Amino acid sequence: MKFSHISDTHLGFTQLGLDEREKDVYDAFDQAIDKSIVDKVEFVLFTGDIFHVPNPRGKAQIKFASALRRLKDNNISSYFILGEHDISNIRDTPVSLIPHKLGFTNYLEDGKPFFHKNVLIIGFNKFRKNQAEFFKEKFKEASNEAEKHNGPKILVMHQGIIEIHQYAGEINSTELPNNFDYYAMGHLHDKTVVRYDHLNGPVVYPGSIEHTDSQGIGEKEKGFFEGKISESGITELWQPLKIRPQISTTIDITSLEEGITEVSNEINSLDEKPIVEIKITGKDVDLDLIDAKVVELRKNCLFLRVKPIDDSLEGHDILSDRPSIDEEVSSLAKKYLEDEELAEFATKELLPALEKNQIEDATEIVIENYKRFRSKKNA
Repeated sequence: MKFSHISDTHLGFTQLGLDEREKDVYDAFDQAIDKSIVDKVEFVLFTGDIFHVPNPRGKAQIKFASALRRLKDNNISSYFILGEHDISNIRDTPVSLIPHKLGFTNYLEDGKPFFHKNVLIIGFNKFRKNQAEFFKEKFKEASNEAEKHNGPKILVMHQGIIEIHQYAGEINSTELPNNFDYYAMGHLHDKTVVRYDHLNGPVVYPGSIEHTDSQGIGEKEKGFFEGKISESGITELWQPLKIRPQISTTIDITSLEEGITEVSNEINSLDEKPIVEIKITGKDVDLDLIDAKVVELRKNCLFLRVKPIDDSLEGHDILSDRPSIDEEVSSLAKKYLEDEELAEFATKELLPALEKNQIEDATEIVIENYKRFRSKKNA
């Protein structure tokens, strides 16, 4: 028996503010669904952050619903949990639950056991560090369910493991129930597989299906995992996706011509326009000169950023004609609010509602979160 483990799809996301990047995300998502169908997997696990925002545009909702319908038409079941990007701060039903209500997919409610034939599947939505104590009891219950089950066991979560990522982790691996055969994880955007002696199966992060702003510009392999279930346990097989190339390179100002030529040759060898970042090192960097040198280069890029690495020029980037508005807004919010969680709330929840002139929703969002953020500030 085989299954697919797909995570952090962030449907509706537009890296660098480019409409083409939203389409790239959908293309990667379609590839993962197509491959799952071709390989005749029994079921698909979506391990959170299905959408980039809790109130996604119609295009993203239709893309997800269409994929679920295609899976169902091919007799492939699907199961999902919610990541922080799927969960709204207002009292509303998450958009991801709509296909579940219509019978296209299955929502893994926190800690409730599900069975796909003889496979036990238990899932948990994203929780914060201050909720970890509560979930320890939930983990005990999950462990008890796994102990009773004589068959394959999968735990599905959207959490960071502290040993894997110190800053994005909320729990230690030793806090996980130790008797599952596969830990299907989401949240971390880089592909990661770790095997611990104290856990029965591997802790598996497929990573995001496409590049995200949090990862910056650069070449990263993207894809998903297929799990193969056998009597000896569950093994993971990486399935790479074909995505738009991204290039990040460093050129010393004294070798500017040669460096640009090398980048140009690399770009010309590609099938589609890449996203490129060039870091310039050295003294006496002439911004106007560099801008003139990369004019032809920019024509063959979807996006080009030239970033001088020099103390005297810190913060001055030469960007393509289409800068990343999302990056700038997020950066400014974190700088002036001095609180990452509050900045996330402002840019991911409040701002989208205001942009759509949804005043009532925006008002409700503010009211719902006022006491929580005030209490945190006074703590």
